[in-house]
Amino acid sequence: MTTFGTPLSPNATKVMLLGSGELGKEVLIALQRLGVETIAVDRYENAPGQQVAHHARTITMSDPAQLKALIEAEKPAMVVPEIEAIATPMLEELEAAGVVRVIPTARAARLTMDREGIRRLAAETLGLATSPYVFCDSLAELQAAVDSKIGYPCIVKPVMSSSGKGQSKISGPADVQKAWDYAMAGGRVSHGRVIVEGFIDFDYEITQLTVRAKGASGQIETHFCDPIGHIQVSGDYVESWQPHPMHPTALEKARQISKAVTDNLGGQGLFGVELFVKGEDVWFSEVSPRPHDTGMVTMTTQWQNEFELHARAILGLPVNTSLKSPGASAVIYGGVDALGIVFDGVAEALQVPNTDIRLFGKPESFTKRRMGVALAFDADVEVARSNAKLAASKVRPHTAK
Repeated sequence: MTTFGTPLSPNATKVMLLGSGELGKEVLIALQRLGVETIAVDRYENAPGQQVAHHARTITMSDPAQLKALIEAEKPAMVVPEIEAIATPMLEELEAAGVVRVIPTARAARLTMDREGIRRLAAETLGLATSPYVFCDSLAELQAAVDSKIGYPCIVKPVMSSSGKGQSKISGPADVQKAWDYAMAGGRVSHGRVIVEGFIDFDYEITQLTVRAKGASGQIETHFCDPIGHIQVSGDYVESWQPHPMHPTALEKARQISKAVTDNLGGQGLFGVELFVKGEDVWFSEVSPRPHDTGMVTMTTQWQNEFELHARAILGLPVNTSLKSPGASAVIYGGVDALGIVFDGVAEALQVPNTDIRLFGKPESFTKRRMGVALAFDADVEVARSNAKLAASKVRPHTAK
């Protein structure tokens, strides 16, 4: 795409986001800065991205009929999935019929929505190193898989979920039933199937942000951001930092794996590839064909953050993945279950050196819902990590009086 129309005019370049949370909100802002007319879609009203987009639409995105009707009515130039709970077979149908372009491709959206699709692609088609795994359709199958193949400890995840929802660690036989029940409650789509993975004794895990964008020749080129280290609790990210130090051999393997996966998925855009690392060994874990929650750190570390990179890549524009400064991010949780909460301590948080705060504007808070993020930069990444966590701790969400 080389021509950009004026938003809200007959010549507008229209992009529809399916999912308008905090990550989608930043993509929408990046698109608007490039003169794109934006349509923010979500399952609930007043989602963060809907608050900044030109148009807000609320539908059940996993309903094929609703999704088809909205795309045909709005006629966007492209559809950008930002979450997993989408009727991806309908996206494939509309893409095949030439109705709309799906980012990065409808196939990529379908494969990565389903942990089974992407794991089988990585391990069985591409032959990449992964943890041992078995897919199970019942509690009995899960128990048999743990007993006969995987062993303890292991990890259980729904095949369709995101941000760690429904994910748990099984340390012994007493945990199997609880893990199954938790996975069933945490799946994005009603789908009684889980993946159980053998536990890898890794030193650390990283996110390798990988961008497929057009180069000067018009051909797709692959670009890599510096590796992002992160800490997860119950599968949900709580802090991240960039760059994460890596052995040169491990870094090269991480990028080879990331390129193999993203080349196969195809299309244009940014991908978040999750990898386990031990010494010089690297294992593939998962991939998201969109900005990654751990990549929010790039809002303070890179000249073009992950959202700007995604926007530029899907529009066919050049990208720059270079680092501006080491930095870190730390999550701000809601702390309470309530509508329309308020935040104290923002001024105190911003008194911490070299910090910034993003409050997402989610209309409803939950105790462990991500409501904001603190960002910090410093020449020393450990100082940045400390400052980001300190700034996040000073923001105090509570119910309105």
